[in-house]
Amino acid sequence: MKKLDNFIEKEVARIRERVGSDRVLLALSGGVDSSVCAALISKAVPNQLTCVFVDHGFMRKNEGDEIEKFFSKRKLQLIRVNAQDRFLGRLKGITDPEQKRKIIGKEFIRVFEEEAAKLGNIPVLAQGTIYPDIAESGGEAGATIKSHHNVGGLPKKLAFSQLLEPLCSLYKDEVRVIGQKLGLPKALVERQPFPGPGLAVRVIGELTKEKLEILRQADAVVREEIGKLKERPNQYFAILTNTLSTGIKEKTRAYNPVIAVRAVITSDFMTCEYAALPHKVLAKISARITGEVAGVSRVVYDITKKPPATVEWE
Repeated sequence: MKKLDNFIEKEVARIRERVGSDRVLLALSGGVDSSVCAALISKAVPNQLTCVFVDHGFMRKNEGDEIEKFFSKRKLQLIRVNAQDRFLGRLKGITDPEQKRKIIGKEFIRVFEEEAAKLGNIPVLAQGTIYPDIAESGGEAGATIKSHHNVGGLPKKLAFSQLLEPLCSLYKDEVRVIGQKLGLPKALVERQPFPGPGLAVRVIGELTKEKLEILRQADAVVREEIGKLKERPNQYFAILTNTLSTGIKEKTRAYNPVIAVRAVITSDFMTCEYAALPHKVLAKISARITGEVAGVSRVVYDITKKPPATVEWE
């Protein structure tokens, strides 16, 4: 990672040159990429950065409050926008994952534009885009695998005069190194990735509040049980599939959705191997989800590497 030796110094200088005295609005998700981006920009142009966290209603259990609590303690301006009903309304009837990502991406930008207008003149929009986001979205003449909301979901016309993406040449492991160099806490730097569209692309098919709540509960079980391991996979989560399966609940027939569990080992997230989790852990996850989460009939484990699969299901 020789190219990272002077990355911070060079990027700070580049940001200062591009931004000048302008104000910057950063799309903050609370994930590794946008958090490192916030630290880097605030180092370059202190007091010119406003971070906007849009809670679209697709966050994991308690995640919105955790993000707000963490960043409210740091020396930056943070605005939280609760837009759960707005996003869910835009996605009513939508089942195609590409449409989901693009609608969410465009709606994010509309919210950021509205917040910028309230705050006055903020000409620069910053995002924590990294290289895999661009590559998978068909950048650099590649094939589109899936349009990331912050790339393929961007509308053609923006109310901002500049788009600032200081991490767009880096892979995930390199972003973590930069985060460490910037002094971010280990818990944040090593946090497993979470897609910008959140649980919207982990509920297969049309979104409803009921489906999202089932997935939140199941995902919390997955993260809790796998989180107990001394050596944890790089990413692990639950998916609410659109497959229904017959089960038995309280001695009667039930016909409910199947939850899939995904856990992968990777460094750059361009490729991955599935994690060979202990059967005892998988059994505990299955027993807890089927026993504690209403509306789930069965739990399956995904053992597909990338490629041919992607890390996410949608």
